[in-house]
Amino acid sequence: MSGLHLTYLALSHFRSHFLARLTLDSRPVALYGPNGAGKTNLIEAVSLLSPGRGLRRAAAADMVRRPEALGWKLHAHLRSLHQTHEVETLSEEGKPRLTRIDGKAASQTALARVARVLWLVPSMDRLWIEGAEGRRRFLDRMALSFTPSHAEATLVYEKAMRERNRLLKDQVRDGHWYVALERQMAEAGIAIHQGRLTALDRICAAQVEAETAFPAADLELTQTEGAMLETEADFREALHESRFRDIAAGRTLIGPHRADLYGVYETKGVPAADCSTGEQKALLISLILANARALMQDFGAPPILLLDEVAAHLDAARRAALYDEVCALGSQAWMTGTGSELFVELGDRAQFVEVTENNGISNVTPRGCP
Repeated sequence: MSGLHLTYLALSHFRSHFLARLTLDSRPVALYGPNGAGKTNLIEAVSLLSPGRGLRRAAAADMVRRPEALGWKLHAHLRSLHQTHEVETLSEEGKPRLTRIDGKAASQTALARVARVLWLVPSMDRLWIEGAEGRRRFLDRMALSFTPSHAEATLVYEKAMRERNRLLKDQVRDGHWYVALERQMAEAGIAIHQGRLTALDRICAAQVEAETAFPAADLELTQTEGAMLETEADFREALHESRFRDIAAGRTLIGPHRADLYGVYETKGVPAADCSTGEQKALLISLILANARALMQDFGAPPILLLDEVAAHLDAARRAALYDEVCALGSQAWMTGTGSELFVELGDRAQFVEVTENNGISNVTPRGCP
């Protein structure tokens, strides 16, 4: 079968899981069990099959099971389009994680060649009412899903900006120290900006084309200060002209790190920040589904979705609508909830796994549909 899904997942010494193994098919995965049983830890492991630090953005050393602290390992069989890949990612004694694809060492970016993974977690529920940093991170994950090199551009930009900020704080006024750093920032910064705009265009188009029970969002990329320039030359010149103002502030005041994502509930014309908790959750789900639909066109298969506590703030009708859309998309969506009754509308369209905890060790048990 073509598509994208895990057929096997094994965790060793990962967070609360001492050893867990799951054999899977392409259907959505409903994980249920009490709070603290290890459900989110399981989908965090799946998120590490994509570039980056996973859905918790944790360091490798923080993912190891205590008290053993021996290191951890994930082993997965991934059906991607018409091929099966063996993927391993691991960390030994707190060291940065290593990745192997089909037995060969690989970079994290290489994971994007065989899999695309999107997620929605409870910490994102406050996306519209907290600071701009979280919205930039949300948008950058979207951009990364379409353009894996977006992550590298972000790292280059942030590293160069940190070094420039160090010069600014030290009141360095000799322009020669800034030229190379500003060249790097301009090149990477324009790539970041264009990647974000492309992602927004793709998401908005996918919302327009979709038949969905979830509300569409009008999205706009804004700048908290100044305007984001469109060419490397203009950005370099703007950084040059801003040096003395930046020295006074002790930091870089212009660039993609000052961007923000503004959203509006389309049919109501209400800013997302002013919507109810349930409406904000519905908007987030709509964006994730739109991201998945757009990505399906690029990759050739729907991405793996990780939906942690997705039923929160959804009534029964909208919950059923979500399950229908996930199944229609054809995604292997991993969904967590405290009880199997939250997934009853899925019936035999999903595979059910109970997650329990005993003496600090998580256990996973495949079950039939409730």
